[in-house]
Amino acid sequence: MMLPAGFFTEDYLGAKFPLINAPAIFINGALCPDEELVAAIQQLKPEESLWKDDYLLAAKVNSPLNFKIEAIPRKHALQYPDPIRLLTQKWHIFQHNGEEIRRDFQLVTKRRISTGCSDPYTHIYNESAVFIEPGAKIKASIINAEAGPVYIGKNVQILEGNLIRGPFAICEGAMLSMGSKMRGDITIGPKCKVGGEVSNSVFLGYSNKSHDGYLGNSVVGEWCNLGANTNVSNLKNNHSPIRVWDYAKGGYSETGLQFCGSFIGDHVKLGISTMLNSGTVVGVGANVFGEGFPRKLIPSFAWGGVGGFNTFILKKFEDTARKAMEFKGETFEEEDRAIIQHVFDLTRPYRIWDKSF
Repeated sequence: MMLPAGFFTEDYLGAKFPLINAPAIFINGALCPDEELVAAIQQLKPEESLWKDDYLLAAKVNSPLNFKIEAIPRKHALQYPDPIRLLTQKWHIFQHNGEEIRRDFQLVTKRRISTGCSDPYTHIYNESAVFIEPGAKIKASIINAEAGPVYIGKNVQILEGNLIRGPFAICEGAMLSMGSKMRGDITIGPKCKVGGEVSNSVFLGYSNKSHDGYLGNSVVGEWCNLGANTNVSNLKNNHSPIRVWDYAKGGYSETGLQFCGSFIGDHVKLGISTMLNSGTVVGVGANVFGEGFPRKLIPSFAWGGVGGFNTFILKKFEDTARKAMEFKGETFEEEDRAIIQHVFDLTRPYRIWDKSF
């Protein structure tokens, strides 16, 4: 039986992602569990918690509305003995994506039968590792699952001439443009439209990169649009490790990675032929355009490019967001507007050109 799920969030997200006021198991949202860890969580007794060193993994509580991590009694704390995977850095999202696709593939497809591909001009290597949901349409493409599984969600459209290598997952209602090259370790969220060349990247949902251009080792949020010929660098010319802006630290952090692209927040718009340097962080609602490489930290609601930035007027941003969401059958609700207002206020100090604060 599927149990209802609630969310324990920052206060400003609570209206859109509510908490269920019933006895519940809280699970760390950064955790990538395996079967052994799931079993350990299910065995928790009321008011017990499960930890890995100082990281809270899960807690079983009777009163979710009164839940506070710092108030968990340590006498009921259990230490988990085995290795775990926590996404504690933003680059972990793409770094571990291939392995997590392999895990998820086994769970999602267990005891189920793929609808298969009826198109005579599509060639599939290692078909037993390809799962196709009902309503998916594939035309004249090559799917290679020899290096990892390929999952194709409900009502997905894969247009003519696509080259796909696993591990690869494309979720419900998404589309691959004609002639795309998907190089593996990729997740494409629901209702995305993706084309060009992509490697080891994650699209969270409802975003577009419909045209040619390269994107590698990157994370793209929801409701983004990457204009034609947008290119993202994921390797420095001197092959040295890449640094990325860390909001919590208030400075740049070493990733230790030779390959690291960009982190693109929700509702970002990148104009035609935009170029982003390796390790670029683009904040929520930014609109970037023009020639050359902009700075590696682009604040939320920035409007401009190499020549400088202004602030994206919030009313105009909301109008754009509303139209983008309506285009994909979704609605810009009052809860969304309130979240955007909070993020706009929270990120104001980063827009150093805006003296109004």
